[in-house]
Parts: sequence; C-alpha cells; structure tokens
Amino acid sequence: MRFPFDIDRSREFDVVGFGTNAVDFLIEVPEYPAFNSKIELTDYAQAAGGEVATTMAGLQRLGLRTTYVGAFGDDPSGAFGLRSLSDEGVDVEHARVVKGARTQIAFIVIDSRNGERTVIWKRDKNLAFSVEDAPTHIVSGASLLHVTPHDTKAALAMAQTAKRSGTVVSIDVDKAFPGIEDLLSQVDLLIASSEFPSRLLGIDDHRKALPEMAQRFGCRVCGVTLGERGSLLFAGGVFIESAGYAVPGGCRDTTGAGDAFRVGLVYGLLNNSGIEDAARYANAVAALKCRAIGARTALPNEKELKQFLSNNTKL
Repeated sequence: MRFPFDIDRSREFDVVGFGTNAVDFLIEVPEYPAFNSKIELTDYAQAAGGEVATTMAGLQRLGLRTTYVGAFGDDPSGAFGLRSLSDEGVDVEHARVVKGARTQIAFIVIDSRNGERTVIWKRDKNLAFSVEDAPTHIVSGASLLHVTPHDTKAALAMAQTAKRSGTVVSIDVDKAFPGIEDLLSQVDLLIASSEFPSRLLGIDDHRKALPEMAQRFGCRVCGVTLGERGSLLFAGGVFIESAGYAVPGGCRDTTGAGDAFRVGLVYGLLNNSGIEDAARYANAVAALKCRAIGARTALPNEKELKQFLSNNTKL
C-alpha cells in the first residue's frame, strides 16, 4: 500500500524537526534495584537523546537532509547536545541557546537482563517555545515536519504553516497534553506509544482506537509502536501489522527505540516505499538501535540498515 501523501523532495530539507532534545545519563544495573537498597552498576554513560533530536540524527545518518528546531540551556549539557547534532551533519541554524536555562536531562536506569529502562527526567520551563518563538517560515522549505507536542501551541503553529505549504506533518506522541486535539487535527502521520490511545480516548483495543483517531482527527496514517512485537498501522481502512526483529547480540538498551522506529518509517516514506516496507525499515532501525546503550549510539547508516534487512528474519 502506498502512503496517501504527495511528497515534494525538491525542497531544501527533507525533514524539519521541532521538539525535544535531552542529555541522558544512563546507568546499567544487573537488575532493577529494590526500594531502599544498594546495587553495584554494570556500566554508565552520558549520551545525547531527546525524541526529535534523536530522530533528526537518525535520519541524517541514513542520508536525509535534516534541520532541528529546539532549545538548549547555556550549560555544559547544552553544548554537548548541540554539538552532537552538528557532528552528525544536522542543520542547527534555528536551534536556540537560552541564557540561564538548564538543558533537559534524563537519568535512565537500564536493567541488563532485558535492556528495559526507567526514565527520570526534567525539562526547564525556560526552554519552552511560544507561538512567537516558533520559526514557522522554515517549514515550507521541507518535505516533512516532525514534531513532539511538549510546546503544543508552538507545534500547532508550525503544523498549520506546514499544511498551508504542502508539507507533510508527522507527530511523535505518548501523552495527552492540553490542546493535543487541535494539534492532531493538523497531523498526517500519527505514530504513538502503545499506551497513548487509551490515555486519549479511553480505548484499550488498538484496532478500535486507531480508526477512531483517523476518523476524529483526519490523520491519514495512524499507528502504535509495540516494542519487540513490532507495530500496528492503520491507513485507508486497512491495518498493517509488522513484526519486530531480534536485536543482534541481544537487547542492551531500549532507550530511544520509539524514536528509532520513526526514523525508519520517515526514511521509507521519503524514499517512496510502500507502508509495509516502511514499517519493516522502522522495526529494523529500532532493533539495531537496541544493540548499545544510548538513544543514538547504534543507530544505523543506510548500508547497515539494508544489510540487516537482507540477512535477518522477523520474530
């Protein structure tokens, strides 16, 4: 099945990303610690993360042209996070450094038995974008706008400009922020966490929730990520179910796996793949990401992705 979008690949950027970045402090432990206990860690690392920033880095690594719009503090973490994007080749001309603000951070505890993680995070309110701050003028220069809803009104302004410009709008969402319904009404490609439909609609059954979201908001492709089970997408009245892939060498860390899924899906969309093939790319990128600790550490390049798909079978 083809994606129901007209994509203009002649624009300056393939993707504009508007939303979150973070610096992650990752701690691997033999097992998740009990309350009021002590445990010796196995490994630790500092790594760049954040949903949209990670997605832009992953798409750039696959050969697409990306630009990131987001805010960093003027602290060492901010310098680290901004450099991590520019080192990947992501355009950061419209990223902001906010004087006196602290860059978003996350402390992430990873259970080495299965790679599952617990995230403890904090975002400085001074990093928020207002509608006036949002650089809406850059959206018409991209094939696709990818957003998170943390600064919902600013994201809505970006999305409305995108719709007027013929730019496809994609969203990464896991929480029902105030004003989310207005933003979703501007979205073409909605990929959510498995819990989001229940949080938004009170519907636990994905096969009921996805058509309801498509009908209510007009999103032409709706989907959920399902961890190692893969994904479920809904488009044109049809469900597309795609299984996950085994992680080479075993799963080290699931941090950023959802972001990685969106990397593969958008890559497939912008390379004129069908929805089924794009879902395969998405699940493959997510599996490859889980090879190492950190949201971006093991994101593949294009050669690695294609080699993995040619050599591996699904779960």
